[in-house]
Amino acid sequence: QVQLVESGGGLVQPGGSLTLSCAASGFTFSLATMAWYRQAPGKQRELVAHITTGGNSYTYISSVKGRFGISRDNAKNTVHLQMNSLKPDDTAVYYCNTRYSPYGWGQGTQVTVSS
Repeated sequence: QVQLVESGGGLVQPGGSLTLSCAASGFTFSLATMAWYRQAPGKQRELVAHITTGGNSYTYISSVKGRFGISRDNAKNTVHLQMNSLKPDDTAVYYCNTRYSPYGWGQGTQVTVSS
């Protein structure tokens, strides 16, 4: 049974930082391109970043490029998202999943950027 458990969200002021973590189980993590997605209120879920199986290639959407960093630990089946210089537009529920053919979604972790 696939499980994706996100954590690390919270309330942060504009310009602040957060690190999100995702613990994955139930599939061969090291063979999966992993990704972070987010869904803001009233908007569709969007892909934020993804990282290849070996962790040496990354892709980001333009709005987070230079501010966010994705990483993974294949020994621990975890994927992380370091978020810096946060903006109110980054407010959303953040989810991890595979980049291609996503599994069922976890509960996500809420990130709120507000002064």
